[in-house]
Amino acid sequence: MEISQETKELIEKAGEEGAKRALQNIGLADETAGEDVRELRNLLDAWRGAKRTMGQTIIRMITTGILMALAVGIYAKFGGPK
Repeated sequence: MEISQETKELIEKAGEEGAKRALQNIGLADETAGEDVRELRNLLDAWRGAKRTMGQTIIRMITTGILMALAVGIYAKFGGPK
């Protein structure tokens, strides 16, 4: 079944109008919308970087704590005051 050119144009226009309406509903229909989206992406990238750094910092703190506990244990067992 073949769709007529007129039907294709009507579907395309309906799709464009729906997209415009959706962008208006979320406040991205003005001339600064592109800048807004770029800013949101930058914020998301910064958030992801902060989460990654926080995770790495927590792992380093845990590792340092374990190594310090081992060092204190070894010192107490072998090198402590006699």
